[in-house]
Amino acid sequence: MWFLGKKKKKRGPLLEVDLHSHIIPGIDDGAQTLEESLSLIKGLSDLGYKKLIATPHIMSDAYKNSAENILDGLQKLRQEVEKHQIDIVLEAAAEYYLDDQFYEELNKPHVMSVAEKYLLFESSYYSKPLQMEDMIFAVGKAGFQPLLAHPERYRYIKNPEKEYKRFKDLGVMFQVNLNSFAGHYGKGAKERAFFLAEAGMIDFLGSDTHHQKQVESLEHVFELDIYHYIFQHNQIRNNELL
Repeated sequence: MWFLGKKKKKRGPLLEVDLHSHIIPGIDDGAQTLEESLSLIKGLSDLGYKKLIATPHIMSDAYKNSAENILDGLQKLRQEVEKHQIDIVLEAAAEYYLDDQFYEELNKPHVMSVAEKYLLFESSYYSKPLQMEDMIFAVGKAGFQPLLAHPERYRYIKNPEKEYKRFKDLGVMFQVNLNSFAGHYGKGAKERAFFLAEAGMIDFLGSDTHHQKQVESLEHVFELDIYHYIFQHNQIRNNELL
């Protein structure tokens, strides 16, 4: 990979929409206070983002969030952002975990999808759910486009070419975390992220912002040669959501 270790002086194409973040305070493992949320939002705005789509976890055994409490948190956050005169649009969806309650979540009256089209989901990092393909089929049956969050982070992917292609054959789109390209999640995730970039399999890029360190790392990522390469070899759809 010719671009490993290289760095450009100028930033690549501007991402105006982030569709994966944990910036609503106190409802998952992201921002815990309003002050922390505002700091993260201001940092992302300074990087050029015009819209942030918050995606709190919905996970039955850890984060029992619902459309009601997510939208309530979003409304309060919007009021504070306006009060602090941060020029950015805030929306909310969710990051659904493939667990025993997933089918029940899909059948609720208000599914927290991205742009009323994409359903962002994740699984265990260590073991692939036995019913994963059935769950993916259920997402499509419910009327949504399945969008797998950070596919590069799943350690159960042992044969990337074969296994990622299988997801694509099932109609799954991929959202890769930007900070994976800087090694933020370890060597394995970085290698799989580079594989996806080279294979032209990336559909969306996300910040997956939980903490300030991740926002600070993005400025470095935007200057990497691989960041430019991604846009040359993948159809990145973030700005379609503006």
